[in-house]
Amino acid sequence: MTRVVILAEKPSQAKAYADAFQIKEKTKTYIELKPDSTFPEGATITWGIGHLVELKEPHDYKPEWKKWKLDQLPIVPDQFYEKVSSGKWEQFKVVKSLFQKADVIINGADVDREGSNIFYSILRLTGVKGKPVKRLWINSLEKDEVRKGFNQLQTNEKDLLLFDEAKARQISDWMVGINASRLFTVLLQKKGFSGYLSIGRVQSPTVYLIYQRQKEIENFVSEPFYQIEGLFQAEKGSYKGLAKIKEKDKAKVQALMDQHGLKEREDIHGTVQSVDKKTKHQKSPKLHSLSTLQSVANKRWKYSPSQVLKTMQKLYEKRLVTYPRTDCNYITDNEFSYLVKNLGRYQEAMNVSFTPASTRPSKRYVDSSKVQEHYAIIPTKTVPTQNKINGLSREEKNIYSEIMLNTLAMFHEDYVYEETTIMTDVKGLAFKSTGRTEVKRGWKELFPKPAKSNQDKDALLPEVKNGEEVGARVHIKESMTQPPKPYTEGQLINMMKTCGKLIENEEDVEILKEVEGLGTEATRSGIIETIKAQKYIEVKKNVVYVTEKGITLCEAIEGTLLSSPAMTAKWESYLKKIGNGQGSKQTFIKQTNQFIHKLIEETPASIEKVQVRDTGEGNKKKYNTPIAKCPACPTGSIVDRYKFYGCSAYKEGCKVSFPKKLAGKTLTQNMIKTLCEKKQTKVLKGFKGKKPFSTALKLDQEYKIKFDFEKKA
Repeated sequence: MTRVVILAEKPSQAKAYADAFQIKEKTKTYIELKPDSTFPEGATITWGIGHLVELKEPHDYKPEWKKWKLDQLPIVPDQFYEKVSSGKWEQFKVVKSLFQKADVIINGADVDREGSNIFYSILRLTGVKGKPVKRLWINSLEKDEVRKGFNQLQTNEKDLLLFDEAKARQISDWMVGINASRLFTVLLQKKGFSGYLSIGRVQSPTVYLIYQRQKEIENFVSEPFYQIEGLFQAEKGSYKGLAKIKEKDKAKVQALMDQHGLKEREDIHGTVQSVDKKTKHQKSPKLHSLSTLQSVANKRWKYSPSQVLKTMQKLYEKRLVTYPRTDCNYITDNEFSYLVKNLGRYQEAMNVSFTPASTRPSKRYVDSSKVQEHYAIIPTKTVPTQNKINGLSREEKNIYSEIMLNTLAMFHEDYVYEETTIMTDVKGLAFKSTGRTEVKRGWKELFPKPAKSNQDKDALLPEVKNGEEVGARVHIKESMTQPPKPYTEGQLINMMKTCGKLIENEEDVEILKEVEGLGTEATRSGIIETIKAQKYIEVKKNVVYVTEKGITLCEAIEGTLLSSPAMTAKWESYLKKIGNGQGSKQTFIKQTNQFIHKLIEETPASIEKVQVRDTGEGNKKKYNTPIAKCPACPTGSIVDRYKFYGCSAYKEGCKVSFPKKLAGKTLTQNMIKTLCEKKQTKVLKGFKGKKPFSTALKLDQEYKIKFDFEKKA
């Protein structure tokens, strides 16, 4: 008798596998399958609970490694070991017992490097050796796909390479995290820092990129620039145009006006020199990868990247969509053929109706050579009933319909518009006007119209003829240069993918392109959640800001490789080589060790320049310590009351209090002291309204803090 044991990553995945077969028995820790053509003698499905085992902590190796001390660094064990994760011992015992009895073991964890890591880390800790191991590799949890996958099991050669890649990643991240976090924290604490820093190979450069953008915005000085704008009145309507000049110096623009004998606001005539019309076709968007879906969902519904991934996971487990953690925008002919078969039913489910422009595969969407482990996110063969759709949560409905309509758009007609360029001559000076007219909505009719369109780009131009005389008025138009916009949470995914744009070294740019920036499709949303949980960034109304703690981190790592996306990309590039059998796990861990030694050597000097900030963490004793004499009463002092500043004589009736934050800016104890003693501060940067702004603060007669915009920097 051949005993087959399948390990799924989590219970929901195990249930989806079991649903494809006949169940003999269900328990809390495993499911028994009845014999059938796939498993002639039955099979047992068991599961991890996510990470059932984890790397040991420093103090598991040596008790003295528990304390955060500089003289203990570097912390690098001779050999790395796993242990059962807290609270998961019962499940581990069952998995171990089933592995011991098995004749064949199947890895049914997620089909990526972390799935390989989860399976082999568990197998290694059970001590079971020498048994044949097979790999289940599927992109959908539908019953026929699951059965097909179990009938076409793969060998574990690729899986073992992915395990080496994942283990190298896990061990090096452990080494960097443990050593760098302790190194920077202890050095900063010696300078009076009261909190703790968590430093990571990917999370730290990610925070640093957001910090760079924030600094760019704060340091941006808006400057005026000048253009010549014409307002034209034709027989069939009015339109605007710009002359080909854009200068910071207004005098140069005025000189051009004088040269052509033009005066502001004077009613004169112009002549239409040319009308150029071009019909343009826009194909439907590419099929979704996880990151493109995360970007669209954040733009449309303000969903965070992790919210999108969680929702996708639920839809995947409900067998409505294919594998979520994919970085691919293409499908193969196999998927295309089932999409064509179901086209009518998909339209019905989405309550849309159109005649397909073509049912032949286009290389824009269907290309087997571009599909490696996983293809793009598309609906599965399972077409849901209206009842099933109505039973989805609002997030699930939104995400599912986006995937479905994005897939249907591939079969729809192009969006067609006419782009018109009018050149108008006024006293020998040419003015250019551009606009577009929608000819056919095509695939765009599947999606809601965006709330705002780019007014100038989409301006509707009136019908004009070549040589037509038009009424004209010209003036010098003054505009201000605008700072870069802060990142939204959805843009962070794209920022992580394309951080190569911020790198100057060409070789580094190529590596960043090859590995697609920071993190992987599967880990980026988790990294964003980590840096939020660490309080390095905060998200308000979908806009991302770096906190005081985040600024401390960035100033501490500035100039080191920990702030460099290029370093992270080089590591990721080598990790990929390990997964392809061209690199070595041992080499990678050795290089990480060298990097940590260099960091320990160089960091003490670089920490000298860091200004220690009050991050609101650490010792609570600082609360109730006097900051300044109360400006309103003779006996009280202003003290830090944890969530606000207030007068110590509140029991005697003094009601003076100040907020900890004002318009998105943290008010420090020094600012409050200055306000109490001098009744006003200097001009401060970093306030946030519709746009970031700078202002001084003053105390009014009722001891309330007011903005003082009149005070000049």
